[in-house]
Amino acid sequence: MEQTLGDAKKETLENSAPPKGSNPPNRAQIINVTYIIVALDITWMFVQFAVTPYLAKKLDFDTLWFGYLQTTVGVIQLLGGPICGRFGDVFGARAALSLSCVASIVFFLLLAVADTPAMLFVHKLPVFFMHVLPGSQMVLADLTEPENRANALSKIGICFGVGMIAGSTIGGNLNTMFGETITAYVGAFGCSFTLLLVLMFIPKSTKPQSPSTSINRENGQRNKSIFSLAEITRLLKFPGITRIFLIKIISGLPSVIFQVMFSIIGMNFFKLEPAQSGYLMAFFGIAQMVIQGFVIGRVTSRYSDGSLLLFSIGVCASVGLAQAAMQNVFHFCLIVFPMVFSLCLFNVITDSMLTNSVPASDTGTLMGLCASSQSLLRTIAPTIGGFLYENYGVPYFGMIQCAVNSVLFVYLFKYGLKKQETKRE
Repeated sequence: MEQTLGDAKKETLENSAPPKGSNPPNRAQIINVTYIIVALDITWMFVQFAVTPYLAKKLDFDTLWFGYLQTTVGVIQLLGGPICGRFGDVFGARAALSLSCVASIVFFLLLAVADTPAMLFVHKLPVFFMHVLPGSQMVLADLTEPENRANALSKIGICFGVGMIAGSTIGGNLNTMFGETITAYVGAFGCSFTLLLVLMFIPKSTKPQSPSTSINRENGQRNKSIFSLAEITRLLKFPGITRIFLIKIISGLPSVIFQVMFSIIGMNFFKLEPAQSGYLMAFFGIAQMVIQGFVIGRVTSRYSDGSLLLFSIGVCASVGLAQAAMQNVFHFCLIVFPMVFSLCLFNVITDSMLTNSVPASDTGTLMGLCASSQSLLRTIAPTIGGFLYENYGVPYFGMIQCAVNSVLFVYLFKYGLKKQETKRE
């Protein structure tokens, strides 16, 4: 069965027509280029992070209105994630990633000309189509075997670390030296280069050409519709899918609250300048590279998914307790490594468990749902974060994270994850 699936994947890549003037890339090359695309996308994302909070401050946004801006992004991504994932399943990886890159270019061009509060909201509209990361996860899930998938997905964290370091450093220094407008134009140029890589190296489709896939393609217009709610939500009926999504949402909410408010915390609580904030995010990226490169792959190959999921939640609860006690940026640096470890392990394990539970023909839609679950959190987190910050202060972020993950840890420890566990051989 595994050999047949592997042959089907090879046949898919051979039959996918590459752009004119290029040779068909092999599977290893596609995977490597996909990692590069992720690293570049994260780089431009962190360049944007170096612009938006300071531009919002110039436009007299307070913490609450900045929270509304972040909530708007979450709502748009929440709606766009499943649709773009479905788009990738129907029209292929190249089309999906190209659409995301074009949307990113438009996003940065609108950011460059944003000079009013209304324009700052308008420039977020292209976010609906900006899903390079889920699209890349779909490519990796399609081109790797189930037993190697967690390791392949974990390497995205290394790309994230590279992008975080490069983007934070570039964005912070460009903003300090040249201002928000030039920084935004640099982001647009960078996204254009990413689009070029997609068109040159990503095949039209990465889906295995199995008999079941052929049958699905002949089922009519219903399966071809990217707006089919039934096709999107039917994945939640697969065993264990809904439960893992609930775990992702419950455990992830406190962490996302802290993440979306971190730019405000950096400016007001840690008193950081743009360049200093960039250096801090670069340190965060180094921590992620070390953990993803030397730790996550080894532990996922030795222990079961359920045990690692439980362990990551326990570490996350401990990190929350440390966050509640931190008083300055030095204290934050001390907890960066356990924080990154818990987040990376949690995301890799849950994504691996989810992709192993659905057919390869639905990995794009599933990754879109995963992105939407994160967008759901980012929709409600800014409002909650702004309220907590204004009324209670930074320590409450850590207290809530500790409390929520402790309760979830006790529940999962008591009732177990036997239904979700998948032993790695």
